[in-house]
Amino acid sequence: MTQHTPLYDSHLAANGKIVDFAGWEMPIHYGSQVEEHHAVRKDAGMFDVSHMCALDLAGPDATRYLRHLLANDVAKLTTSGKALYSCMLDDGAGVIDDLIVYFFSPERYRIVVNAGTAEKDIAWMRPRLVGFDASLIVRRDVAMIAVQGPQARERFWTAFPVARAHSVTLENFQAAEWSVDKNTWLIARTGYTGEDGFEVTMPADDAAAVWKALLDAGVKPCGLGARDTLRLEAGMNLYGQDMDENISPYEAGLKWTVDLKDADRDFVGKSVLAGRQCNVRFAGLLLLQRGVMRSHMKVHTALGVGETTSGTFSPTLNQSIALARIPAGIENGSEVEVEIRDKKLKAKVVKPTFVRHGQSLL
Repeated sequence: MTQHTPLYDSHLAANGKIVDFAGWEMPIHYGSQVEEHHAVRKDAGMFDVSHMCALDLAGPDATRYLRHLLANDVAKLTTSGKALYSCMLDDGAGVIDDLIVYFFSPERYRIVVNAGTAEKDIAWMRPRLVGFDASLIVRRDVAMIAVQGPQARERFWTAFPVARAHSVTLENFQAAEWSVDKNTWLIARTGYTGEDGFEVTMPADDAAAVWKALLDAGVKPCGLGARDTLRLEAGMNLYGQDMDENISPYEAGLKWTVDLKDADRDFVGKSVLAGRQCNVRFAGLLLLQRGVMRSHMKVHTALGVGETTSGTFSPTLNQSIALARIPAGIENGSEVEVEIRDKKLKAKVVKPTFVRHGQSLL
């Protein structure tokens, strides 16, 4: 049975084209995916991300539990509201999910996990609470809206002037809580587009009014289609395509999220990672001929065959781009061939980040 976010009626009212995404009926676009993409790169767009799952972790052992559960180390979080991106691994170092953790105190955290993996994540996390004095609460009573783009923060403050005082000093990957009508809202300077902006969490009952206020402030509603092209341009992984339980963080280009500095910290999957040889690299591809790369296409290189994990046509670059796993010895600048509809088309290997803050990085 498909589920609806608190903004489902708002999407219908805006003529959103609804599709099934991980069991949720969500808008893929509101008329033009490309226009929505450009709105985020040039001005401000907003996404309903309420299908993602917020979890509250609290208790004396909250920090100790997360240091064991996650590959990245929450001990580095010392400023209230500071966020950390991490993979949660299984015993074989495969990626169960990638997630964001917000620190408020050593005894209180907010965790946001992906929609399609939420139930699996919770089923993995709860049994591992045994022996730790901490509790995990699923927060399906909240909604989340991402406002992204060079004008995103100013337009959000236009809609909600009181929010400026609580968020104007936020650094990247930092959040703040504030009280609205005796309810707690969370505003985080995070996102999934390669642009500046906020991800805002509020009570589910307030979501439609917040969406309407942002519309009135000139923020364009955007669907999952634009969200995917934006994140791919920014070189951001998508769970289920660029990584899963069969892939380690090293093979997904996420070695930077694995913190091994504290030799005494033992986290799930650590011993397997320590002995694993990684013979592939995570790379970006820029197609040099006419066509569009998609996921699971063969990539022919001088050192063997690799595979695309995500691919699309980039509206910003006006070329097809992809993320791929290829043999480790293939350097940036190398020319490879991608097999598209039984044809081998030339592509250039580049860093797996194509666009940031509206500008090409190529």
